Amino acid sequence: MSARYVKASQRCLSLLEQCRSMSQIKQMQSHLIVSATLSDPFAAGKIISFFAVSSNADVSHALKLFLSLQHRTTFIWNTIIRVFVEKNENATALSLYKNMLQSGFLPNNYTFSFVLRACAENSSLGLASHAQVIKLGWESYDFVLNGLIHIYANWGSMEAARKLFDVSTDRDVITWTALINGYLKSGHAELARELFDQMPERNAVSWSAMITGYVHMGMFRQALELFNDMQLSGLCPNHAGMVGALTACASLGSLDHGRWIHAYVDRNGMELDRVLGTALVDMYAKCGCIEIACSVFEKMPDKDVFAFTSLISGLANHGRSADAIRLFARMRSKKVIPNEVTFISVLSACSRMGLVDEGLRIFNCMSAVYGIEPSVQHYGCLVDLLGRAGLLEEAKKLVREMPMEPDSYVLGALLNSCRVHGDVELGKETVESLVARGLDHGGVHVLLSNMYASSNRWDRVVKVREEMEAKKVRKEPGCSLIEIGGRVTEFVAGDMSCLLVENVMLALLGIDNHLKFLLLDDGNTNSNVC
Repeated sequence: MSARYVKASQRCLSLLEQCRSMSQIKQMQSHLIVSATLSDPFAAGKIISFFAVSSNADVSHALKLFLSLQHRTTFIWNTIIRVFVEKNENATALSLYKNMLQSGFLPNNYTFSFVLRACAENSSLGLASHAQVIKLGWESYDFVLNGLIHIYANWGSMEAARKLFDVSTDRDVITWTALINGYLKSGHAELARELFDQMPERNAVSWSAMITGYVHMGMFRQALELFNDMQLSGLCPNHAGMVGALTACASLGSLDHGRWIHAYVDRNGMELDRVLGTALVDMYAKCGCIEIACSVFEKMPDKDVFAFTSLISGLANHGRSADAIRLFARMRSKKVIPNEVTFISVLSACSRMGLVDEGLRIFNCMSAVYGIEPSVQHYGCLVDLLGRAGLLEEAKKLVREMPMEPDSYVLGALLNSCRVHGDVELGKETVESLVARGLDHGGVHVLLSNMYASSNRWDRVVKVREEMEAKKVRKEPGCSLIEIGGRVTEFVAGDMSCLLVENVMLALLGIDNHLKFLLLDDGNTNSNVC
């Protein structure tokens, strides 16, 4: 290759780096073809990448260009495979890999790093790729080994993933994080934390993986504690870490932590993208700050179904059902397609407002307009809607005719309606249905007992209580959470293990006496006026 040709090729690639639009990239492609520079594998690979990763990516054009090349190299094959892996079009990436092998090209370590990512959901091809990795001698390369650990962990084959980890001689932060993620997917939080604590070096990704793993397993308190430790380590949280921490804040009602994260987002000029914005909306709504949730929602430049659904649910839970229904209408006007959870939220809003006709219309449009078949949760919302409106016979008929077996939520909604409207006989029948399905937890019997008491049927109250004793049915104790000074504390009814239990009892006694004094004083004031 002449020095003049090399210089021309380098100049073209330099100009390619400055392209800002698809039309400019296509002009450069024409120039590369005319100047014969496109025969340079590096130049061909570069322009294929540009077509795939630019702001107006045209993956189909990248593939057409690749197929038009007369001379392909392993580098060019790797480039086009990588394009489709990064676009999450794994089937196409694996199809190209098969074509590469059939064309007589041997994969190298870079090829396997992309192919293994595409095999995350395909164990048979993944095992075949692993065999080929061993055959060609690429198993000891860091990113190939990391890819193997990742796919085995993704399949839940933690024993195989751990063996690969143990034979690794040069573990980096990606190696450690891949195994930690595997343990968290497979539900082994203790093993994941043990490995995390042993890491010689941690970055934002490894911290976030552990935080997100805790959140997915419902270990919200541990997630927030780890998020605090991350800050104390001097490492700045990344996007995933903040979303995980916000989810934990929402579940625990930890408003102080949530506000700190929001302030961090604003202070660092971070964009309220769909995921982060929705996490903030959800956190504020669940922590009681629905106005701030609305404000964050309006500031989001791009709102998807999850953002709309989060705020609709929050508005409904804060007694602003009318606003929730209006937001649902706005969502549809913006051509945002609702999902199953959206309908649960908006049906709940209709139920709280007693909008029977509107609720039935929305329920019917699920399958008719959006092709979403109602699940048992949607039927539960409809039963609650009819029951709250006093239409108990209609609710009872719906329970009998629904296309699936009613669950505890459906029957619980019917039972609660019986309590509200004093239909003891239907309540008894509903409890019997719950018992037959093994869904008769303590709260069900207590509710029936209270219904009998309200109708002065004390003999039935005694019988229900005796049945509870005979079956050893106990009502789950209630609990409450309170946040003071950024620390969330849980109190469980009947739990006397708190170190400050005597102080708590004295405080409660003082509050009780104070309330009695206020009631007595109010009664005396009223009698004097009379």
